[in-house]
Amino acid sequence: MNSVPGPLLAGLTARARAAAHARSPVCPCGAATLADRPDGTVVRHADTVAKAHPLDTTPAELTSRLTLAARHPDILLPPLDPAPVDLHGRLVTFWPYGTPVDPDDPDAAPWEAAAALLARLHRTPAPEGLPVMRGPAKAARAVARLREAGPHPAAAPVLRAWATLPPWARAEAPMPHTGTLCHGDLHLGQLVRHPADGPWLLIDVDDVGVGVPAWDLARPAAWYACGLLPPGEWDRFLTAYREAGGPAVPAEGDPWPALDVPARALTAQTAARAVAKAVAAGRPLDEVEQSVVDACDRMATVPPQLVQEHAK
Repeated sequence: MNSVPGPLLAGLTARARAAAHARSPVCPCGAATLADRPDGTVVRHADTVAKAHPLDTTPAELTSRLTLAARHPDILLPPLDPAPVDLHGRLVTFWPYGTPVDPDDPDAAPWEAAAALLARLHRTPAPEGLPVMRGPAKAARAVARLREAGPHPAAAPVLRAWATLPPWARAEAPMPHTGTLCHGDLHLGQLVRHPADGPWLLIDVDDVGVGVPAWDLARPAAWYACGLLPPGEWDRFLTAYREAGGPAVPAEGDPWPALDVPARALTAQTAARAVAKAVAAGRPLDEVEQSVVDACDRMATVPPQLVQEHAK
């Protein structure tokens, strides 16, 4: 839970209003809470978004990520101010509002745009001092929450699958490759258009850093492997990434030696979150949640391919 959810949300709403209407005391447009989770509280007011970052966010690391976004507005949505502010012990940043992917129109999902942005990001030289990409650490937190959630029959296959991964994928050792600029948490919810008729851009810099670029392809790869993403959409994504010169996988041939470990890690992360939520709500797993648990059960019996990355 947030440490002080009432004051934080009220304060964040006030900050968003002030940023959106800095030159006018009149405000007819109200505000909306876009997310209120332990890993981020996000409020929109008119064309301005205010985000309270996770409690463990450090000012230096967040500032380096904001500076990166400001320098590459053709890839990442740039912040309104590259310096975070403190609000009730949380670091807060301000952003222009971007139009998100429509979850009710899967046929219009911008897989090619997402792939091209990733390839461009992966080919961008990483600035000195940028922290490591936090994907493995995020997966490890999900598994830790699963262990804390209490008993559930689906927990065992998830933990078995997790245990088969190499230490770097479980955030227990350094990543084998840290020369590539990565997003760290790529999914379609991380894309917006700004302006509304403009190009797609990546958002959410909390996990951006240097690391194994195949991690950024791992979620769609995992969905494809679990049967949740149709082959045609996976092919569109992979083809677009390769055509844009993305370095995470070979330009031709089998991509799975590079993708296998990250895709398994993302499958375990997704399953761990699903089971923990089911335990907390006292409900059974739904069909999609059960499918990722079943994938973990299969993964535990087949060793992963240990060629973790292809980037050069």
